[in-house]
Amino acid sequence: MAKHRIDRRALLRGLAGSTVAVGAASLAGALPAAASGGASNGHLVPRGHLGIQLYSVRDKIAQFGFAAVFEELSRIGYREVEFAGYTQGAVGPITPAQIRQLLDDNGLKAAGSHRGLGDFRNNLEWELDVAETLGMPAIGTASAPTGNRTIAGYQAAAAEFNTWGAAAAARGIKLYQHNHTIEFSFALDRPDVRLYDLFLELTDPRYVFLELDILWAYGGARKYPGFRPVDYVKAQPHRFPLFHVKDGVPLPDPQQGNSYLDVEFGAGTIPFAEFFTELDGGGRFTYLWEQDTAPNAQPNPPGSLGAAERSYQRIVDLRGER
Repeated sequence: MAKHRIDRRALLRGLAGSTVAVGAASLAGALPAAASGGASNGHLVPRGHLGIQLYSVRDKIAQFGFAAVFEELSRIGYREVEFAGYTQGAVGPITPAQIRQLLDDNGLKAAGSHRGLGDFRNNLEWELDVAETLGMPAIGTASAPTGNRTIAGYQAAAAEFNTWGAAAAARGIKLYQHNHTIEFSFALDRPDVRLYDLFLELTDPRYVFLELDILWAYGGARKYPGFRPVDYVKAQPHRFPLFHVKDGVPLPDPQQGNSYLDVEFGAGTIPFAEFFTELDGGGRFTYLWEQDTAPNAQPNPPGSLGAAERSYQRIVDLRGER
């Protein structure tokens, strides 16, 4: 494993490339890896349930590979990872079985994976095979259920998800859909029907689950007002096993993009303490930090592991408000 270790000078350059200052102790690698456990002393996010969407550190995976990045994420304290693909760029090919071994070697678990709708339509059994190999309890997609934002379009999409979800459930795996803001818009042929509500209604709760991207849900509430994101989870907590814990600042025009620009955790305006205090759920959920546009530029954001380390600490430091 030593040959896969991140070159510390290269890593420090990557950390220093972030736009948010990092302390000397963190740069020196002084933060200890966190032990698993539940929320205590007012902490809202249990360390053992805190993970990362690997898209946030995609540049480092492409540069150093899964082995080195997993080692660093484990050192920081992350205990779960959500995949955004199973390749590692120029580092070379790797099999799902090899990835699983690297997870085990670093005390990490696979929380889930983002796959395309076409992957489920055309290669569902292979996707479930990979999920089983990696030990995933769930597999999902970050795609909207359909681009056809009509009642009929969502009826057809829900039928697909129910079929995929039943196949996944037969193998002990949960199928989930991850939101952006567009899912909170209204049906083009029924402006009184919110599409997210329709999807929840039409999909079978035994087979189809939701990963709430908290930032984009707040973006949906800003762009298409009339709901509070937390109320969806409070109404059906069993249908929301995973969160994307992503911070952001509102864009000047509420109708632009997802209505927010995502930023490093703690630099935005999303009221996470209030949100998690209302849920009072602790270990019922998996909390996955994500930053799509890690500091500076796409598609190779410098400093992404630095952002991951600082965000980890800020998330575990979240305290209840009551």
